[in-house]
Amino acid sequence: MKEKFVIIVGTILFIVLCGCLFFYMESYDKLYYTRVDNMKIEKLSAKEYEYELVSYDEKGKKKNLKFKTNRELRDTAFLELEVRILGVHSWREVEYEELPKKVQEKY
Repeated sequence: MKEKFVIIVGTILFIVLCGCLFFYMESYDKLYYTRVDNMKIEKLSAKEYEYELVSYDEKGKKKNLKFKTNRELRDTAFLELEVRILGVHSWREVEYEELPKKVQEKY
């Protein structure tokens, strides 16, 4: 009886821990900013492209990020990348004026 109780409590704690970890992974995000350079594009298939671009966070810290798109992006456009634990989650095109000051200094 005591062994079953320990197993049940351990299983419940494991499930709760996994749920908390998943929630953290999905809710953690950081914004990076980059400029599209179509010279650094790899065409994976007819409708899939992969970019590897130098990106900067709001403090100006540099990081190389890879992400895929279903179309070729506008050359020299500025992007805001939402990065989560597993990589770039989403992106959107932004104007130069929308970039943080530290990022503007890089461009």
